[in-house]
Amino acid sequence: MSFGQQGGPPSQWDPWKPHSQQPWNSGSGGDTPDWAALAEASETRNKRRRLLFIGGGALATIAIGTAVAMAVVSANGDDTSDRTTGLPSTADIPSSSTAVPSFEPTSAPPPLDPKEFVSSKTKDTAPLDVPALFPGTQLTMGSTVYKKGPTADTTNCASAAQGTLPKVLTANKCTRLMRVTYVKDDVAVTVGVAVFDTEAAATSAKGQADKQSIVRSLSGKDVKAFCNGAVCRSTTNSYGRYAYFTITGFTSGKDVTTKDTAVFSTGDDLAQFTFRQIHRRGEAQASAAANR
Repeated sequence: MSFGQQGGPPSQWDPWKPHSQQPWNSGSGGDTPDWAALAEASETRNKRRRLLFIGGGALATIAIGTAVAMAVVSANGDDTSDRTTGLPSTADIPSSSTAVPSFEPTSAPPPLDPKEFVSSKTKDTAPLDVPALFPGTQLTMGSTVYKKGPTADTTNCASAAQGTLPKVLTANKCTRLMRVTYVKDDVAVTVGVAVFDTEAAATSAKGQADKQSIVRSLSGKDVKAFCNGAVCRSTTNSYGRYAYFTITGFTSGKDVTTKDTAVFSTGDDLAQFTFRQIHRRGEAQASAAANR
């Protein structure tokens, strides 16, 4: 009679399997254990324990390393979220591509006023004579060319004026009167530029002048006498410390009427040119002062 399980080989004892049968030497005929089998099983258990210890040690090493790393991070401050809050935001960090140096706001000084330099003799110190104001031998205004005639320059202002103008010039202390004549066909015009010490004096002279305040026409140098008894057209104006006058008429001696547009345009052209020349004088002196 067999004491083994029926229907198959005897079961093997597994020390790690619950309820498995321990191997007994059936050939011994008693309860004596099989010491060889027990020794083999004990060796198997020891090997498994050593493997578990090795694996557990590796896991422990990893855990310790992680703990050290966490300790190193924590030694530098609080957790990650707390440490990043102290950093400046992206908008607060200057970018090398967009950063530009800052300077104190400055503003350019206002340009010098040209009129200021021709309004008083203390600033209007540039050389002054007839060629400086009326250069060249002719004058072009638009499509019209005027030929330059005789010139004159005197400090006796009254001697170069007639009608009520001598009194006006003397009362406002005119210091100089320069004249020049231009001609186109049979129309001639004389421009007279009176010089005063101040703008106020020139403005006063302009205000006091009337229809009888006339600068003397200047003839000669191939320009026939004009406006010595005939009706002529005259103008009066001022800019800065200068008052300027024109008288325009026919070299033939005939009277000027309102229909003589050539006479009016000639007088207007020369008055406009005179204003421009005085203004340019101021511009030149303002530019020189700004560059000093």
